[in-house]
Order: sequence, then structure tokens, then C-alpha cells
Amino acid sequence: MSEQAFWQKYWKLVLNLVTILALVGLVWGTHKQVADSFANLAHVHGWLLLTLLPIELLNYHAQTKLYQGMFKIVGNDLPYKKLFRASLELNFVNHVFPSGGAAGISYFTLRLRSAEITGAKATLIHVMKLALTFLSFEILILFGMVSLAVMGHVSNITVMVATSISTLLLVCTMLFAYVVGSKQRINSFFGAVTRGLNRLIRLVFRKVDEPINIEKARTVFDEFHENYQVLRKDLRRLNGPFWWGLVCNATEVAAVYMVYVAFGHAVNVGAVIMSYAVANFAGLVSVLPGGVGIYEALMTAVMATAGVSPGITLPVVVMYRVVNTLIQVPVGYVLYHMYLRGGGKPVNE
Repeated sequence: MSEQAFWQKYWKLVLNLVTILALVGLVWGTHKQVADSFANLAHVHGWLLLTLLPIELLNYHAQTKLYQGMFKIVGNDLPYKKLFRASLELNFVNHVFPSGGAAGISYFTLRLRSAEITGAKATLIHVMKLALTFLSFEILILFGMVSLAVMGHVSNITVMVATSISTLLLVCTMLFAYVVGSKQRINSFFGAVTRGLNRLIRLVFRKVDEPINIEKARTVFDEFHENYQVLRKDLRRLNGPFWWGLVCNATEVAAVYMVYVAFGHAVNVGAVIMSYAVANFAGLVSVLPGGVGIYEALMTAVMATAGVSPGITLPVVVMYRVVNTLIQVPVGYVLYHMYLRGGGKPVNE
């Protein structure tokens, strides 16, 4: 049996084994935090933690509507129910496989691929979803700064954090729009990236002549550019997805805030917004599942600059992570494996 035939036959088994190992790593990396969280349950208003369930449901509703609106612009009217399910699966993949979002993009492309939805189109929609979500976060950052200023807790560090995040979001979005806005630029940029990846792969697998076919990649880049042109033709049609992106961000911040309230602390929502932003951006480059350790440490540090004691923040953040994981990951895990067992059918079938 050739190597290619082997992977075609056993790829599901390999994915299942990798998934199980990743879950074991996730549990092992968080077992102390889980124990600490449950030790604090006696001091928590448990009924308030239940509000995270409807908040997260609203979050996934917003994600689904965002995806649905984006696909509709490029000519694909996908069913709400199946996109909702795909969003849950995607969250599981991003949570368990730390890759700066690359695993999520790859899975999303595979999950939606069909005769009408090519890999380039699915990738563009997912990337644009991220871009709109990041841009809409600018509104929350502005609101957070106003909230901190009113309460008199705007330190120089907090201002620097807010300015850095806002600038980074705008610059990255503008660079992305500049590159994909021209067929020549997108081919030059991603062509250089593809050649670089080929050289890197050859260093590891010396027998592979051309791991990524340049000509096929160029076809994908052209299609990516063409679908982007459809999206930007009438920017007013992006208003709906943009506001759904804001709902996604607002519900995540609301979930964190409600855990503070459950612990009996009505902290400044502006501080929660800033700490959430820093922790999530840093979590993109974490090598651990779910950004374990980095997320908690950064949220605690940023909250401290706004006058919230680490003794308050750390147990709150850990509890948020535990409850949020219990709400989202098991459902995503089940749906993900149902998809694998079902033969990998796209959402529009």
C-alpha cells in the first residue's frame, strides 16, 4: 500500500487518536486549576453561572448569522442549523488544537467544501469573519476606555494596551485588504509564502519534490481574490455581518463579567474588555490547548493595572474557563466525531 493510499484509508483513525491525545493534554494541563475552581464553589452564586449558557448560545447564534450573511453575499444560501453545528465543531477544533487559528481555518474549509463552495471561498469567508470580528472589537475597546475614564482607573499601561491593540487590528486589516485587493499582489505575496513553505517542508522531507503545487496554489489565490471582490463590491452588505461580529465579542465579555458578579465583585466592565482582548490575542500564539496558563496570567495582570486585585481575578478567570469549557467543548467534541463518522459531508448536503 502506498503512503497516499494509507492516509486516505486511515485518516479518520489518525484524527481520532490525535484528538484523544489533545484532550488528555488539555485535562492534564488544567487539572490543578479545575481543582481550585471547585474549591471556590462554596463562595460562588452558582445560579449566576447558569447565565453563561444563554450568553454562549447567543454567541453561537451571532457566529452562525455572521457566516450565513457572508456566504449569502457570495451566492451561497446555507442552512442555519448546519452552520450552527459547524460553528460548534470549529470551536472545539480551535480549543483543542493550538495553531493560531490555522487548524480552525483548515477544518472549516474541509467542513464546508462542496461543488459550490471551494476551499478558497470557505477560507475567504472564515478569514473575513475574523477580520469583521476584530474590527468590531474596536467599538468595545472605545467603550471600555470611556468606562475606565469615568471610573478614574485609566493607567498609562491600560492606555498603552488599548492603543496597541487598536493599532494592530487596523494595520493588519488594512494590510490584508491591500494584499487581496489586487490579483498581482495576492499572487506575489502568497506565492512567496508558498515557496517558503515548500523549502521548509523539503528540509524535513527531502524526497518530496514540490509539496505544494505552485500553479494550483495560484489558481486558489485568483479565486480567493475574485470572491473578495464580490464581498467588497457593495460594502453596505457587510453591515449585518459586522454587527453580528460585535455581538460575538460583546457576549464573550459579558460571560466573563457575569462570573465576576457570581463571585460577588461588580468590577469595571472596561477592565474586563481590555484584559479579555490581551488574553485572547496572546492565546493565538500559545502552544498549549486553549492557551492554558497564558490566558489566566495575562487577564490577571491587565485587570491589576485597572485596580482589580489578582486575588479576585485569578479564581474568576479559572472558573470562567472551566464553565465555558464544560458548556462548549463536550458538545463540539461529539458533533466533530459525528462528522468524522458520517464520512465528512459538507453542511449544505
